[in-house]
Amino acid sequence: MSSTQESSRPVAIVGAGPGDVELITVKGRRLLDEADCIVFAGSLVNKKILDGCRADIHDSQGMSLEEIVEVMAEAWNRGQRVVRLHTGDPSIFGAIKEQMKCLDDLKIPYYVVPGVSSAFGAAASLNAELTLPEVAQTVIITRQEGRTPVPEFEKLRLLAAHQTTMLIFLSVSMIDTVVRELIAGGYPSDTPVAVVEKATWEDENILLGELQTIAGKVEAAGIRKTALICVGKVFADSDLEAVSKLYDRSFSHGTRKAS
Repeated sequence: MSSTQESSRPVAIVGAGPGDVELITVKGRRLLDEADCIVFAGSLVNKKILDGCRADIHDSQGMSLEEIVEVMAEAWNRGQRVVRLHTGDPSIFGAIKEQMKCLDDLKIPYYVVPGVSSAFGAAASLNAELTLPEVAQTVIITRQEGRTPVPEFEKLRLLAAHQTTMLIFLSVSMIDTVVRELIAGGYPSDTPVAVVEKATWEDENILLGELQTIAGKVEAAGIRKTALICVGKVFADSDLEAVSKLYDRSFSHGTRKAS
């Protein structure tokens, strides 16, 4: 390894957050500001987050895996600070594993900086708590099978049997199929659903409905991509009798005695 490589910092794989430029982490913001080379997912990341960056900036939306890795490797070999910028949190549908494998093969070090997922950006926009006592204590993050298959035991119809909170990515263009599979799997047809398009962006769009009505609303709104389907009782617009024990005065725990 050359002296230039020895002095190079690892490639930083950074989560940009869901869209609002203020929802990147402090660490992620610092790394962007210090970077010499940034490769970003141009079709999904809010480009305003790059305002003021002094780096050479590469939009990866038209690039292959090999081309992305080549840009990062060349910059790293020149001793530059390299940031690979992904939307949301890189660990959720981020396609980072294949990039890390290529960097491993090239013996280029890297690390991941987490970001705010659009799953949590959407929950915030809906003022929703994804887990409510005696209502839902499990969150399923998944997608409908399309051109890319899903494992056999992760079909929506099977996951729907749990009838818990479900956040469905990359599937709004197949909303009719999603609804059909969820109802077939066990969700009642009147289960609350929210579709959040471009969560936390300035032009965010929220549709509220039930499984039996949401497909028509999505079709009427012309939503075809960049939207999250949020399913479950926690998204009901009525007050739910769901009170945690955490602040219940009659409940003792490690930092408070019952009164």
